[in-house]
Amino acid sequence: MDRVKDLASKKAAVIFTKSSCCMCHSIKALFYDLGSSPAIHEVDHDANMEWALQRLGCNPSMPAVFVGGKYIGSARDVISLHVDGSLKQKLIEARAIWF
Repeated sequence: MDRVKDLASKKAAVIFTKSSCCMCHSIKALFYDLGSSPAIHEVDHDANMEWALQRLGCNPSMPAVFVGGKYIGSARDVISLHVDGSLKQKLIEARAIWF
């Protein structure tokens, strides 16, 4: 879990994904559309990383999205934040995007 926390805190926006996950691709595209360049960590061949994400409360485990070092949720949570307008504000506060 320490590795996940370390990776999640190294950049303003961090997304843990699997290459075969269509929702992971959609969330990455949303962040790019908002002007963010998140750190992407693919965990296809790292069962320990996926287990650690689940232990941190990431359920479902993919995508696991962190902004400002804090877990903000998976695809459903991120889309809800985007719809209500708070995702962009979180990205601005974390300095993942500038306006």
